[in-house]
Amino acid sequence: MSRLAQDMKKLAHRAGGSHKTVHDREQMAQRFARHLLAQNIQVTSTCQLKARHIAGYIHEWLAQGISLRTLQNEMAMVRSILAEAGRTQLSQSELISNQSLGISGASCDGTHRAIPDALYHQVLDRVHHIDAGLAASLQLARVMGLRGQEAVQCCQSLKTWDKQLEKGAERLPVIFGTKGGRPRMTQVTDREAVRQAVKEALGIAGERNGHLIDKPDLKSAMDYWHNHLRDTGLTGEYSPHSLRYAWAQDAIRYYEEQGLSHKEALAVTS
Repeated sequence: MSRLAQDMKKLAHRAGGSHKTVHDREQMAQRFARHLLAQNIQVTSTCQLKARHIAGYIHEWLAQGISLRTLQNEMAMVRSILAEAGRTQLSQSELISNQSLGISGASCDGTHRAIPDALYHQVLDRVHHIDAGLAASLQLARVMGLRGQEAVQCCQSLKTWDKQLEKGAERLPVIFGTKGGRPRMTQVTDREAVRQAVKEALGIAGERNGHLIDKPDLKSAMDYWHNHLRDTGLTGEYSPHSLRYAWAQDAIRYYEEQGLSHKEALAVTS
């Protein structure tokens, strides 16, 4: 890893946020450093970055057809790292504003795609051939609407879920890996699918000292999750989060079948 990548990665971590936010920033830092290296631009620290370096990076991605929304997110991460490095003036400069870079105007509408069942089963089959524990986490993410970090850390709740399902629970607690560390409840929309996924995961965890993804720490487990799911097809509009959007559609239908209006179903789906 280059000195620039190391410096930016350190700043990305220092800027704080959820595990995913920090992870995404660190990945961006490495992409940015690789871009400069390929251009033979000799920059070794964030303090040496100039507006033209950042503009060149974004314009290269634009030329490759990367979506405006993705590039806006990329620039938000660049600015947070610049600000953390004390480069506030550059981070707020008109020279690297979205409008100046040609990436303004994208809408969030339609960017959240639910993974189609056919693609989900294709990916699940590929993941099964790589790692049964990763496949079990993926399956739980789909049938329970778990976020990435929740799916990676859910092994700690498997026994609780199994017991509660046996008692007929319609909602299950999600405790570990939640956004902001706040426990939440998730709706069981397909009892048999959830029960089967939990049982399968319990069997695998029992053979791996209680783990589904056998890595020494959360960061390496999350890297493993992101990298392998990307390599097996969960990327672009159908990112790993598309599993949660698919579950959300199931949950909305479930609530509507219980007599709630569409607006009410949207409100209670979490």
